[in-house]
Amino acid sequence: MPDLLLILALVSHVVRVALLAIGGVLAVVALLDWAARTRRLNPFGGIARFMRARVDPRLTGVERQVARAGGQLALTPWWALLAYVVCAALAIALVDGVIGLVLDARIALGRGAMGVVLLLVQWIFAFLRIALIVRVVLSWLPRLAGSRWLSWSFGATDWMLRPLRRIVPPFGVIDITPIVAYFGLVIAEWLVTSVLLTGIA
Repeated sequence: MPDLLLILALVSHVVRVALLAIGGVLAVVALLDWAARTRRLNPFGGIARFMRARVDPRLTGVERQVARAGGQLALTPWWALLAYVVCAALAIALVDGVIGLVLDARIALGRGAMGVVLLLVQWIFAFLRIALIVRVVLSWLPRLAGSRWLSWSFGATDWMLRPLRRIVPPFGVIDITPIVAYFGLVIAEWLVTSVLLTGIA
């Protein structure tokens, strides 16, 4: 067990350091690209030409989204960096989540059959919460909503959100039913796990 904990802690640390290092490099690139776009750098200089030739073509998708939202195209590199930060945070959460699942499985197996049932219940609720988060993110990125890799989140959450939409009114233009569903899942998990833990004790 201590060896496993050490390995998992090392994996988490390496992922965090790698993502931070990549983020640092991308922040420098975003700064230089922004400076080139806003002509704070000589547009005919080597850096500006490199940005136009190598970096800008890779940002066309982000640029399109910024233009569609009515934003300033010069801020595209910063929006791309923000997207990386969000993806990096999700990657760290995913790694930590997998590590947590491994450790929970070790503990559950030590508790016997009831421990395994408790673990499965926790995994089901965790999956539903993740599905809700993915669905909310997809509502901001409609082009990804049709992706077969992500559309599972709609099937996993429709059964919760449809009845809630009949009860919970929208908050202006914002649909708050995913937030209500998320907290409902947290409360339901607490109730179910409390009952199961009483059975284990």
